[in-house]
Amino acid sequence: MPINIRLGAKLLTCCLKHYCLPQEHVKMKNSMSLEAVDYVKDGAVDCRGRPAIRQRSGTWFAGVLILVNQGLATLAFFGVGVNLVLFLTRVMGQDNAEAANSVSKWTGTVYLFSLLGAFLSDSYWGRYKTCAIFQAIFVAGLISLSLTTYIFLLKPGGCGDEETQCGTQSATATGMFYVSVYLIALGNGGYQPNIATFGADQFDGEDPKEGHSKVAFFSYFYLALNLGSLFSNTILGYFEDDGMWTLGFWASAGSASVALVLFLVGTPSYRHFKPTGNPLSRFGQVLVAAARKWKVRMSSDVELYEAGEGKNSWGRKILHTEGFKFLDRAAAITATDRVSAAASPWDLCSVTQVEEVKCVLRLLPIWLCTILYSVVFTQMASLFVEQGAAMETSVAGFHIPPAGMSSFDILSVALFIFVYRRIIDPVVARVRKSKQGLTELQRMAVGLVIAILAMVAAGLVEFWRLRRVPVTTGTTSYSGSSLSIFWQVPQYVLIGASEVFMYVGQLEFFNSQAPDGLKSFGSALCMTSISLGNYVSSLLVTIVMRISARDGMPGWIPGNLNKGHLDRFYFLLAALTAADLVVYVVCAKWYTYVSFEVRKGDGGEEEGGV
Repeated sequence: MPINIRLGAKLLTCCLKHYCLPQEHVKMKNSMSLEAVDYVKDGAVDCRGRPAIRQRSGTWFAGVLILVNQGLATLAFFGVGVNLVLFLTRVMGQDNAEAANSVSKWTGTVYLFSLLGAFLSDSYWGRYKTCAIFQAIFVAGLISLSLTTYIFLLKPGGCGDEETQCGTQSATATGMFYVSVYLIALGNGGYQPNIATFGADQFDGEDPKEGHSKVAFFSYFYLALNLGSLFSNTILGYFEDDGMWTLGFWASAGSASVALVLFLVGTPSYRHFKPTGNPLSRFGQVLVAAARKWKVRMSSDVELYEAGEGKNSWGRKILHTEGFKFLDRAAAITATDRVSAAASPWDLCSVTQVEEVKCVLRLLPIWLCTILYSVVFTQMASLFVEQGAAMETSVAGFHIPPAGMSSFDILSVALFIFVYRRIIDPVVARVRKSKQGLTELQRMAVGLVIAILAMVAAGLVEFWRLRRVPVTTGTTSYSGSSLSIFWQVPQYVLIGASEVFMYVGQLEFFNSQAPDGLKSFGSALCMTSISLGNYVSSLLVTIVMRISARDGMPGWIPGNLNKGHLDRFYFLLAALTAADLVVYVVCAKWYTYVSFEVRKGDGGEEEGGV
């Protein structure tokens, strides 16, 4: 495992040395004069730190490499994650509850590591270096897991399928297994929030044509993610379910390795944004400076400080907004500040620095409203599967794995991305007589509405399923035919449609609204929303069971679903999501879009809402 990390580090260093070390004298190809060079307008640089030239960097060549990288990396990750609970029960000897708990902890850790990756990217390493390093860790973890499984865990030979359990694992083998899977969690978690933002970096948002491509990139990015998981859920899932764990893990390791190589191949063509330093210190300066000036009376004639040209090292200047006025004191120029030749940043902050804090404060309510949607989304990997297992899963003698029904979700995502990009968005734009169709906030609201419909559909299916369950009353017995698992298709399709509006809109929204120095943090918010959705879902199930399982009643979600009322839980989620939608609309109406300093050729940011 250490050898793999060293090899990855050497490969990355070689690429950087060959392509990206600054050169004192670089001749322009084709004798192009400086006046004829078309530089990007958003401040991106090439790998040598020079202003990026539009024709020689970024755009769809780099974008496609990143999309393929994302698809292969997702295939590798879900090649482990989709059947990890089965591996823990069949190979590691855990019971169902312990295995489910282990998977929940592991999944939550993946998303929490996204905050670490975002912090390192925005503050010190930059997105390219962060993606490369964490992908190398990801590959190392997958290779380690493959070797550990083959050498230590699958004993006796042929164990690990549905019929043959493996023997008791040694402490060494168990330790190596957990080191491997948490290396995978670290690598994938640190990589995920940065690769989406790095892909968007390849398009100049201040150029009309590239700006349109930048918006489209997020849809294709989410499509690549789903196509990668489709292969894992079907082909790799089939082999692993049949006990061929080593083959499945090596396939994941190979896919991740190819993804890393393709990512490094694109090195000379990428556009970059320089890391901006620790944002925590900038936030702290604003809060301290505002607290120190709490006695300053804020009025229209109070002069606010803004750094001069080139002095905001963390990105474009942000125009002043009226909200959170108490923070404006940090930028208020007092008599003491005028006397001082160089005021301390803990006493006087720029308007842009203050607005950076305001941006984050405005994003948080929107982010909190997305957590309940993630609760709905997580049902697809848990209760939807349990519901499907209680239905008729045989069609013409062929067994349909309940987890395989998620393929309809993935196909729905692919379909609705096309429908939205090619039909809905152009029609709405034409009706509104604008270049833009639905705003990101409006699309997220549509996602919540569709999620409500998905829960209602799931509840109705369960309601009718329970009515067809065999019932025995006294001497009378009724034997109903089991409901086919294909009745679940509508709820999976609706969840897929809601993802296109919610998660794609969320990626675009947080990327466009996060300050330049916190772009990766914006993408990490999407991942932490999913993480918290898992935890809230688990908490909600626990609360529902404690309340409903009383006086000898089995509760709404017992081990045997035929004795419960899963339909009521689905209807409860629909009601909670409807309440969340109301709160979300209020927050979206209140939200003020960030406005950056207008540059030549830039029309600025529009304000909008639901």
